[in-house]
Amino acid sequence: MNPKRAMLQQKIKHFPVLLKEYIKIFEGLEIEFFLDGTVGAAGHARAILEAHPEIKTFIGLDQDQVALDLANENLKPWMSKANLFHENFKNLDKVLDEMNIEFCDGMFFDIGLSSMQVDEPERGFSFRYDADLDMRMDQNTEITAKDIINTWPEKKLEEIFREYGEERNSKKAAKEIVEKRRRNKINTTFDLIKVLEPVLGKRRKIHPVTKIFQALRICVNDELNSLKEGLNKAILRLREDGIIGVISFHSLEDRIVKHTFK
Repeated sequence: MNPKRAMLQQKIKHFPVLLKEYIKIFEGLEIEFFLDGTVGAAGHARAILEAHPEIKTFIGLDQDQVALDLANENLKPWMSKANLFHENFKNLDKVLDEMNIEFCDGMFFDIGLSSMQVDEPERGFSFRYDADLDMRMDQNTEITAKDIINTWPEKKLEEIFREYGEERNSKKAAKEIVEKRRRNKINTTFDLIKVLEPVLGKRRKIHPVTKIFQALRICVNDELNSLKEGLNKAILRLREDGIIGVISFHSLEDRIVKHTFK
């Protein structure tokens, strides 16, 4: 493992989000099969395996190969029971079928962007670094944020900024992007910030491009559709008295989660 990944591994290993609350969700549950749909660097995975030594089979999915590489390192003490797959959690049914597992006792999903992805400048997720507009969680997929910014029509850009970013200046932002890209291609995160500053304003407490970046990331990775599909499949593959835990970050995810479990 290269030094950069080792540093990221240490960071995420020590700071999994809401760890105590996560463990409490599954407290008292007898677990044979457990699925983590967003295993990441395995911070939550290690915690559940330590808290529930009775787990016979742990299934970890992640569409980010970098995350899976870290998970492999962090789960070495449990590799006899841990099974990791480079897969989007919307395809959890396919993975369970391949493993001949009908139902899981517990499942967990930590939705959205991880700090590991933000801290890798070359991934293009963060407006703090000048990098190619990529934003793919799965590097095997074709469409990037750069493709969307430079080729999608103005009306479609406005739609994703409004629906996925809840950006009140979505129309102005889309128009400015289309006008500027006619002269020069918008290749990097800083290129995009430079284009949008006249429309969205300069730096304030929350960076003015935050919602635009969120919208692009959600669109590139089809995150909301994957969340709907994945949660509905999870419910069908959960044993009758099993438990599903979900950590959501923003209101768009939260609405889907609440509607699904209503």
